[in-house]
Amino acid sequence: MTYKIAFTERYTRIAARFMQRHPDMARAYVKTLALLEVNPQHPSLRLHSLGRLAGVHSVSINLSYRITLHLLITEREIVPLNFGDHDAVY
Repeated sequence: MTYKIAFTERYTRIAARFMQRHPDMARAYVKTLALLEVNPQHPSLRLHSLGRLAGVHSVSINLSYRITLHLLITEREIVPLNFGDHDAVY
């Protein structure tokens, strides 16, 4: 069973700006989203909860860049919140 990724307008703008500045990350970003849809628990995503932010999790695109998201397991829905380097998303 797959998850549904629900993109907000805000997130879409953030991701578009990031991709304009870092076009070399497009392939890794798309791969990360595809893997999230299939298996958010996949070890390469390094999914973890951000304890200080209730309900917010983080996944890694690579060693430098992350996506923060709401992971609603009961509804099988993922809502991306932010995208960028470690300092930008935390």
